[in-house]
Amino acid sequence: MVLLNKIKEKTKEIRPEMERLSKYIYDNPELGNEEYLSSKAHVDLLKSRGFSVEYPYLGIDTAFKAIYKSDKPGPTIAFLSEYDALPGIGHGCGHNLLGSTTTTAGIVLKELIDQHGGSVVVLGTPAEETNGAKVTMAESNTFNDIDIAMCTHPHDSWQASGTSMAMEALEFEFFGKTSHAAAAPHMGRNALDAAVGMYINVSMYRQQLHHSARVHGIIKDGGQAANVIPEYARNQYYIRAMTMAELTEIRTRIIDCAQAAARAANCDMKYNNYELSYHNLITNQTLSNRFNENMVDLGVYMITEERDGMGSLDMGNVSQKVPVINPYFSMTDGQKLTGHTVDFREATMTGLAKDNAELMVQGLVYTSLQLIDDKELLETVKREFNNTNF
Repeated sequence: MVLLNKIKEKTKEIRPEMERLSKYIYDNPELGNEEYLSSKAHVDLLKSRGFSVEYPYLGIDTAFKAIYKSDKPGPTIAFLSEYDALPGIGHGCGHNLLGSTTTTAGIVLKELIDQHGGSVVVLGTPAEETNGAKVTMAESNTFNDIDIAMCTHPHDSWQASGTSMAMEALEFEFFGKTSHAAAAPHMGRNALDAAVGMYINVSMYRQQLHHSARVHGIIKDGGQAANVIPEYARNQYYIRAMTMAELTEIRTRIIDCAQAAARAANCDMKYNNYELSYHNLITNQTLSNRFNENMVDLGVYMITEERDGMGSLDMGNVSQKVPVINPYFSMTDGQKLTGHTVDFREATMTGLAKDNAELMVQGLVYTSLQLIDDKELLETVKREFNNTNF
């Protein structure tokens, strides 16, 4: 327990900086890829703690890569920080607390790593709510020299790392011909009819979807005036499934729904991805089990059953590249919270949320140092990853 006590002492020392960072980002909510103040606040703190920082990173203005290398050989552990807000309600997903927690975990590990070896990386990952930068990082060389990646998320319970849904964002555009809706309707081709037809087709298809899948969308554009037949209409959909294979099958059917509607309305149609696609999260169970055991030492019992509902995370794309965990920490004493709400936002500023964020930091760092010190554990984690069917 000597090592754990050192981690506790160092985390308690750094906690005021974690709280200031979270509060500053809470007070200055910024949408995805516009997190200029938030990303700079993370970067300034990491620089002050001895990290070398590349900022901007990968051509993304609000992304960064901070690294500290000890003088001893060893694995590289990465912590991924988010800090984007939501339109209208600010940090209703708690990314002010999420990012400050993972950045603090990186700092605490850096303060202790010289005695153990290896390197620590903190990645600033913008726009998780929309065009997640983790996707771009996963498609680049970011994780080529990283052995383990960890993220976390505030929640209403202590939830073990599990899975998330694969997600694709598809936009469908319909092209018709304008005409006077009263004087010459027969001269027009109604793009809105095509958009509505697709919406109805998709709604009927939902009956045949597996209960775990989700398809939800809107008619984004549908005309400008009631007496003009619309020549242009546009639908946007999110398609979600538990695996990429299932997602691909659903995607094909949704495109069929759009094509059938376009033909019925005598319109042209094209489609594209209007946001980056997220893969399903694959938790490394060896790593997750060790983390869960370590949290017991901290007085926390992680819930291992799958949550009733879940969304999509760009951490899923990272999980296809390196072993990952993405556990959840509680901000309440049993009260239920719904993400993307004002109540969720306000919970991030409570004393309990800050106390539990401190515990999460301790668990992440404790697990990281065990991976550095125990080569057999690290190899078992990597063996599981290498044998995973992606």
